[in-house]
Amino acid sequence: MSPIQDLKLIYTFPNKEKIFSEGNNIVGKVTFTLTKPLKVKSIIVKVKGDARVDWTEGSGDDETSYTAHRRYFKLKECLVSEGVELPQGKHLFKFKLTIPGGDMPSSFKGSHGKIVYMIEAKISRSWRWPSVVQDELNFVSQSSLNKSQAMCPHTGSVGKEVGVFSKGQVQLTATVDRKVCTREHMLSIVAKIRNFSSKKMRPKFSFQQKIVYRASGSTKTHDQSLCKMSGEVIKGNSERTVTCRMKIPDDVLLTLSNCEIISVEHYLKVYLDISFAFDPEVRFPLIIVPSKHATPQPRKNVEPCPAEPVEAPSSSDFSDFPPPDFPPPPLFGVPGAYGYPTPDFTQHVNTASGSNPQWQQQVTPHFLSNPAFLPLPPSAPFLFPQEPPSYSSLFPDSNYTNGGSEPEENSELQKEKI
Repeated sequence: MSPIQDLKLIYTFPNKEKIFSEGNNIVGKVTFTLTKPLKVKSIIVKVKGDARVDWTEGSGDDETSYTAHRRYFKLKECLVSEGVELPQGKHLFKFKLTIPGGDMPSSFKGSHGKIVYMIEAKISRSWRWPSVVQDELNFVSQSSLNKSQAMCPHTGSVGKEVGVFSKGQVQLTATVDRKVCTREHMLSIVAKIRNFSSKKMRPKFSFQQKIVYRASGSTKTHDQSLCKMSGEVIKGNSERTVTCRMKIPDDVLLTLSNCEIISVEHYLKVYLDISFAFDPEVRFPLIIVPSKHATPQPRKNVEPCPAEPVEAPSSSDFSDFPPPDFPPPPLFGVPGAYGYPTPDFTQHVNTASGSNPQWQQQVTPHFLSNPAFLPLPPSAPFLFPQEPPSYSSLFPDSNYTNGGSEPEENSELQKEKI
């Protein structure tokens, strides 16, 4: 039985989230009890950060193994020098180590690799196995976060991203309200679809996570969907605007872009599911950061919608669309823009099925199968309205522009402002 008992490694955290970053101090102590006097070779505390990947391909004689390793730092402090004899009883040794600066990746664990930051205390003796205690540090890269904020200055605020797909008789224009987000955020997505073909199509939204492992010039990629949502079928020769809100999945990994052998990317895919045909799609890259580094987006209320048909939209309703690659055919009589009910931020989407059983309790029109997509009232403005022209620009010769009193606006101008 070893004379070293109750070996413990105790240290403090720099914040309540228990997260370490570049430049943080690790202050702590090593405690243990000796059942008899003991001569030790050394007592050492060390901290290190390493990234490793490992996978195999093929089988039998064709099996090939791929491995790679990167070391970011290794710190060591010797608490007891060689040849010291410690008396029986309890012992305590203090230490202080500082994580170096630089561009280092955040902690990560995957199926074919990991990035681990470890702290370890070891008591070595001659001709004996050392006594070791270790713990894993939760490391979040501050340098990577600073790069994300520099690339996306609207972190934590609304910053619309726009993507367009236009080919043949189908045009898809999609927008998302943010690029940098956390696990608590909700994405607001708008898709405008012009379907001048005879095919039916269904708009769908997918949150994707892509992990890439690299070793010896080869890559191993895992691209999976963490959350999916879909709208109602769009008939041929019609136009539709679909709006969706999607919560960031709780099990999403942080974005990882500053490691040579492991990377984690995220993107939102908006596409049209067309049977027996190529699916048009638009992709939006996303950056996932820790919760404490981003401010939640303010909630926006959306008015409830009546279960009534809407008149066919006019050409001005699609003023945000870029010119199509083909001569636009005449507009067909179709339902108008679609929206969503006012969301409850206490409800969470089931990431496995993309549905929320709590939403089924809401009262929805009988002809709608998905309560996340409801028609807007006929009087509702378009998502991105343009300001009407000023009175002076319309009537430059009036008394108002020459310094006279402001005339009353006629009923037509008032309707336009409303």
